[in-house]
Amino acid sequence: MNFTEELFALQDSSYGDFQAKLTPGIPREQFIGVRVPEVRKLAKRLAKEPETASFLEDLPHKYYDENMLHALLLSEMKDYEACVAAVDRFLPYVDNWAVCDILSPKIFRRNKPALLKKIREWSASEKTYTCRFGIEMLMSHFLDDDFKPEYLEIPAAVRSEEYYVRMMVAWFFATALTKQWDEAVKYVEEGRLDTWTHNKTIQKARESFRITTEQKEYLQTLKR
Repeated sequence: MNFTEELFALQDSSYGDFQAKLTPGIPREQFIGVRVPEVRKLAKRLAKEPETASFLEDLPHKYYDENMLHALLLSEMKDYEACVAAVDRFLPYVDNWAVCDILSPKIFRRNKPALLKKIREWSASEKTYTCRFGIEMLMSHFLDDDFKPEYLEIPAAVRSEEYYVRMMVAWFFATALTKQWDEAVKYVEEGRLDTWTHNKTIQKARESFRITTEQKEYLQTLKR
């Protein structure tokens, strides 16, 4: 079974054109053009196939869609240690926000203490998408019942000029403001983030339906 041929069987060239416009820096010829719901269905079908292991080892891939499939196959893995090892092999080859953001292993939910240690490691990386992935996993898994105020220090400590890292930090704090207002707002009040990220956090939080009108008005007074 050839996974690349499976992807080409689902090709929609006009969608490939659309994807390429949304993903700066990736040449158009690297897009097969498979819609995300189709890649998700394919990943669920292929996850238990014996050929999956060799596909996951075969890095780097040629096509963007292969990387999307790879990320979704990792998200289906059932063994935490094996999944983390596979994620660590894959992250150095992630070169765009879409592949980074679709990678979300379900098994992570059941391994929070070990995951937090990895999140600290990923978030401290100088590699753009490894860092972004770490912050995204913190946002996904540690802003609700498992939240502790000190976790906000992890993204606050990130210093990067990379747009896709700074945008993720802003997204994280905007989300934190909707879920853990009392703790998160201190980072805005105290100017703990660089000016661009600070203002982007306020913008994204004020766009949220989960922030009250009063909170939005207060945030507006904190713009720099």
